[in-house]
Amino acid sequence: MQTLPATRIELAAWLRLSLAPGLKPAALRLLLGAFGLPEAIFAQSQQVLAEIAGEAAGRAVLAPPGPAFDGQLDAVLAWRELPGNQIVTLDDPAYPRTLLTMPDPPPLLYIKGRLDLLHTRAVALVGSRSATPQGIDDAWRFARELSAAGVTVVSGLALGIDGAAHRGGLEGVGGTVAVIGTGADLVYPAAHHALARQIATQGAILSEWPLGTPARAANFPQRNRLIAGLVSGVVIVEAAMRSGSLITARLANEMGRDVFALPGSIHAPLSRGCHRMIKQGARLVETPDEVLEELGIARRPMSNAKRAAKRAVPLEHAGLRISSGAKASPAATAAFADPPPSEPAPQPMLASDTERLLAALGHSPTTLEILAARTEMEDAALHAVLLRLELAGEVTLLPGGRFMRAHHD
Repeated sequence: MQTLPATRIELAAWLRLSLAPGLKPAALRLLLGAFGLPEAIFAQSQQVLAEIAGEAAGRAVLAPPGPAFDGQLDAVLAWRELPGNQIVTLDDPAYPRTLLTMPDPPPLLYIKGRLDLLHTRAVALVGSRSATPQGIDDAWRFARELSAAGVTVVSGLALGIDGAAHRGGLEGVGGTVAVIGTGADLVYPAAHHALARQIATQGAILSEWPLGTPARAANFPQRNRLIAGLVSGVVIVEAAMRSGSLITARLANEMGRDVFALPGSIHAPLSRGCHRMIKQGARLVETPDEVLEELGIARRPMSNAKRAAKRAVPLEHAGLRISSGAKASPAATAAFADPPPSEPAPQPMLASDTERLLAALGHSPTTLEILAARTEMEDAALHAVLLRLELAGEVTLLPGGRFMRAHHD
């Protein structure tokens, strides 16, 4: 969807509103509803503004922009000129219709990539950053199948489940959208720099934050509300009891979106958040088809040629750089954001074969073929370690040749 971009004067007015300290999106929407465009809002007296949106909003709107504003406006205009970059304002016909159903839609959206993906049927896949191998597999498989059915997969570009969801979404015609908690010119976490470039080329990256905004723990719950607002449903793949994914699910439920959760072992810590959501009314799903059926979406096959063509798109894309993030309280960071690396993270030491195998087992029954793929161990070594763990009572052989970690009371 292509529309005429806002002029410098129009964009300056929108940017000034979006940067006004203390002006909340809900209050801004009230003012826009009353007066129309930003220029008309600026023409009002503080008393008139206060009658519509409160004293704090009136003061925030009429506060003069800071000395850095002209430089910020120039940077935004320059960013918009880069290939694939777009800025969509709240009054633009290209603004995602699903976000307009929110009480507090952002006044400005910074978008890299395919704007059309913000106007398609979409489902969010979210979950733990410390995902298990099984969770990674499930997220990728669900995302791939949903995308193959023409559904756009939305997630937050975090490590773990989010990354797997984006990679699966890129496999199909539905594509993927990454909603991020930093400025659109930054990539966080740094480990997803290559993935972000691929999404910016084949999918879309969406941010409401001003350019240059680093990763802050407080940004991620607000990012989660945008994920919930964009989609018809949210699928929770793995989540601890205290998890940003559960915030996304709660917000989605409040907006009238469907919430789904994958069940897991009662012994698995990352199943507890999913089980809690199921107890609270989320739909238990075991296959992507159940999500499609619940949302009334018909599956459509995707040819191998199309899948290969999507993979062949070059990854280069202008305007992205790595964010080192910013410091936040340990508790908040643990709940919502990966610890921002100040330098490239050191490679972990190679775990022993026993540790690798136990990690690959997770908490779900697993076949020998899957274990071999996850551990990259030779057959002889794999069998030897499995036998040793079985004799030690750490692994149980189940009917059908599947293996599972033993659970000790």
